[in-house]
Amino acid sequence: MAAPILSFENLGLSQGTHWLFRNLDIFVGERDRLALIGRNGAGKTTLLKLIAGRIEPDEGTRSVRPGARVIMLEQDPDVSGFATLRDFALAGQFAPPAHEVEAIASQLGTDLNREAATASGGERRRAAIARALASEPDLLLLDEPTNHLDIDAIDWLEVWLGRYNGAFIVISHDRAFLTRLTRQTLWLDRGGIRRNEIGFGGFDEWMEAVYAEEARAAEKLDAKLKIEAHWLERGVTARRKRNQGRLAKLHEMRAQRAAMVGPQGVAKIAVAADDSKTKSVITAEHVTKGFGDRTVIKDFSLRIQRGDRIGIVGGNGAGKTTLLKLLTGELAPDSGQVRQAKSLDMIFIDQQRSLMQPDKRVRDVLAEGGDWIDVRGTRKHVHGYLKEFLFDPSLAEARVGTLSGGERSRLLFAREFARESNLLVLDEPTNDLDLETLDLLQEVIADYDGTVLIVSHDRDFLDRTVTVTLGLDGSGTIDVIVGGYADWVAKRQPRNAPRAEKKTAAPPPPRTASTKLSYKDQRDFDLLPKRIEEIEAAIARDEEALADPSLYSRDPKKFDALTRAIEQARADKDAAEERWLELAEKAEGLGA
Repeated sequence: MAAPILSFENLGLSQGTHWLFRNLDIFVGERDRLALIGRNGAGKTTLLKLIAGRIEPDEGTRSVRPGARVIMLEQDPDVSGFATLRDFALAGQFAPPAHEVEAIASQLGTDLNREAATASGGERRRAAIARALASEPDLLLLDEPTNHLDIDAIDWLEVWLGRYNGAFIVISHDRAFLTRLTRQTLWLDRGGIRRNEIGFGGFDEWMEAVYAEEARAAEKLDAKLKIEAHWLERGVTARRKRNQGRLAKLHEMRAQRAAMVGPQGVAKIAVAADDSKTKSVITAEHVTKGFGDRTVIKDFSLRIQRGDRIGIVGGNGAGKTTLLKLLTGELAPDSGQVRQAKSLDMIFIDQQRSLMQPDKRVRDVLAEGGDWIDVRGTRKHVHGYLKEFLFDPSLAEARVGTLSGGERSRLLFAREFARESNLLVLDEPTNDLDLETLDLLQEVIADYDGTVLIVSHDRDFLDRTVTVTLGLDGSGTIDVIVGGYADWVAKRQPRNAPRAEKKTAAPPPPRTASTKLSYKDQRDFDLLPKRIEEIEAAIARDEEALADPSLYSRDPKKFDALTRAIEQARADKDAAEERWLELAEKAEGLGA
């Protein structure tokens, strides 16, 4: 087996008077798909820059395979000094081929002629993606790659990375993106790092098992477990129970909403009559809106009830912002009408986080410089309220400008959610958030008494929060689906499925239809589940052995053998699963 693309031994970086992390051993092999997970402030972005060679460590040795290209996609690409996005995309350490950059930019829907100084965050991000992917990287370092991208662009990036032959490390809040693409996890936790040969889909269970084991060890040693205050207060198991409780409540709300919905079409929804006018928050009737020759919204009807959680999804330019402005009364329709309840009291949080002034203290933002804040009629001390939003109370005196993007977003949520309101409008709320803050935001939405409108590209977040999804495809029609993003996708698939071409050849002669599986098929159908379990157990054993960070330097032959065994076992498992699914469909078709 070839040496790792990149490795770090005894990596350490100090931050002021303490170590941000120390004694980290990291290796990245060919075709590794690593999720880098860690709490806000753990140093994930800093670690990625160290791996990229952008900053120097205080301790440790970095080794890169000769000739390997390590490319980093940063959260906020710096386009200053470039006239156009094309100039930016064609620059870089490894000047990418112009035709490759153009091809990728075209598929992402990016105009590289756009002036760099006036480009939006999404346009800069697409240009940076085009530059990074076209540079033929051996190792891609991706810091929040889905921020400012719409769902179509995220889908395209997922497909590209799925076919990519190199390795990557990714930091992301997008659970669906991480679950679909990653095969290994690096967990940066309390100054140390753990590696597990599982993708993000298994991270929660792994994390819970680690903390449970530490708790048991702490009990035996009769010592306090050294975990930050909010972990002690919230608890991993408690958080999981709350997640399950929220999802159960969400499914109940979806069922109630579905019971109110009559026969629905693609473009509009029929809703059962509501005797209580106060329950209707927003009513849209046969709304149409266009700009120039293009109709953005066509004959759209919807009644939004008190307590609804409405998700709005679609590609860039599909009309999401137009629909949001129509529903909130900021924009008037060309025809039809939109009525809002007279008692509507709205909170609007935009993706620019424009309320956060960098020179103000956190205390100024929350409590106008005082010690107490009125939280929806309840008086709370500013320190206690900060802890509810996962802040260290000492940050009350910090300036907003010193906070990270995720911390500023969390502070804005803390400020706005303290106000009395009955309509919450969130425009791309998940940008710059870490996974813990996303959990917190889901809790706040679940407990909110009013109505919520959410524009988001985060598929998992929508599946966990909304009761109704409004899906825009750019044609002017709007799908109204009870459920989340996954329910909208399931609704669209039959409509978008290609039709079979008509055959002109003569039909084959009729034959007697079989009513059961053949002997071999039935045997495979019965035995494959056990075989799959055996393969999974073998993979788990080998992955546990491979998780030892010192294994490669201590016994490279064993490392090589384990890696090849895992790759072969995964291939065997995929083949067995495909065979079993094929037989299951065949059995279902035969009624077996």
